Amino acid sequence: MKYFAYPMRGSMVVLKSVILTVFCLVLAAPVLAQRTFDVQLWQKKAPNNNSLGDTAYVKVYLPEKKHATGRAVVICPGGGYEHLAMGHEGTDWAPFFNDQGIAAIVLHYRMPAGNPKVPVSDAEEALRLVRRNAQAWHIDADNVGIMGFSAGGHLASAVATLSKDDAKPNFQILFYPVITMLDGYCHQGSRKNLLGEHARKKDEQKYCTDMQVTRVTPRAFIALSDDDHVVQPMNGVNYYAELYRHDVPASLHVYPSGGHGYGLRTNFRYHIEMLLDLKAWLQSF
Repeated sequence: MKYFAYPMRGSMVVLKSVILTVFCLVLAAPVLAQRTFDVQLWQKKAPNNNSLGDTAYVKVYLPEKKHATGRAVVICPGGGYEHLAMGHEGTDWAPFFNDQGIAAIVLHYRMPAGNPKVPVSDAEEALRLVRRNAQAWHIDADNVGIMGFSAGGHLASAVATLSKDDAKPNFQILFYPVITMLDGYCHQGSRKNLLGEHARKKDEQKYCTDMQVTRVTPRAFIALSDDDHVVQPMNGVNYYAELYRHDVPASLHVYPSGGHGYGLRTNFRYHIEMLLDLKAWLQSF
């Protein structure tokens, strides 16, 4: 007859505590290795002042030098062009990228208050800043992308389609992005905050980023949920369709559920799948 010794309740608690501690140390290790610092975006007076008094800066997270791949991504949190979700759509992503040797630069951009040039100029300057510091930060100036969530996704896609030269990203990552600015189809809050109460038709069309896609638009990863009732899924789907039509490499991931605004939150049902999809895409080029 075989006898099995079962640990007492107290021993189980201790064992769980030890396992949790080890798990936390494993997760924390990459974070301890990274270099983290803030940089004011504008050393002099910022252009396109929005009169709100907010400032633009970036939080820079550099991977350990020996693991750096040279790739970097500027991250634009969402918030309807009214506030910024700096955590789960911003700084929380730094370990994910740093673990892959990718520098993460989280952008705290100014709110437009009806002037779209305000956040766009901030995002463009963030890309220029990364490229100006490419050598010091061990970054390849030709491998700098932009990432955005919701309204931040709109900002990222606007820069990807409208900006030029050293302000143009090499790739784009969009999560449940606001794309269109057409009244009746867009996210109304983002449209109002970006273009103002009485948007001009000219600006409305200019910032419908699906209308601005060309053959030189950078490759894209797009993720959204089928049951998003805040930003209609067709925003991202139409953007993908235009990328496809213009022969721009793109990957579209529509998850069955999840709604809107999950970012890096682990309660998103497809959290693991999403991370694996994004990691695979980043390794594809």
